[in-house]
Amino acid sequence: MSTISMYRASVPVFARMLGSLDTILDKAIAYADAKKIDHNALLHARLAPDMLHFTRQVQIASDNAKGCVGRLAGVEIPKFEDTEASFADLKARLAKTIAFLNSIKPEQINGSEEKAIKLQVGPNSLEFTGLDYLLNFATANVYFHVTTAYDILRHNGLEIGKRDFLGAR
Repeated sequence: MSTISMYRASVPVFARMLGSLDTILDKAIAYADAKKIDHNALLHARLAPDMLHFTRQVQIASDNAKGCVGRLAGVEIPKFEDTEASFADLKARLAKTIAFLNSIKPEQINGSEEKAIKLQVGPNSLEFTGLDYLLNFATANVYFHVTTAYDILRHNGLEIGKRDFLGAR
């Protein structure tokens, strides 16, 4: 019987998703430039009036990935100021996040299944074990925000598909 480690279920998964998002950003830049669309129109696009805009979706995907890995590894989580105002800024943020993820070694995360994880999300205090946090909170949030970013660009005419979302194998 094969088992999956906490490391394998987190770092490579998050790095791949953020890498796919980075590649999608390249396509968004090329699309906007070819169609003479102001980049800000895409960066501030949203699917519904009460949803967060594209830039914020990328920021939150980054935050959830680095936050999860940092908490599970017990290391300081890099703080980003959420000041990204361009595709280049978002690409730099994704690169910094992926570099942080890749700096974590398996032995720093493996064995964290029962680690107590406490989060303050708005007015809510949340408590998890490491495994529940990874599988039921962080992974779901990374996928949600990457998917929403993808959907915003797709809704705005960018011709991307499932292979773009899933990334290179």
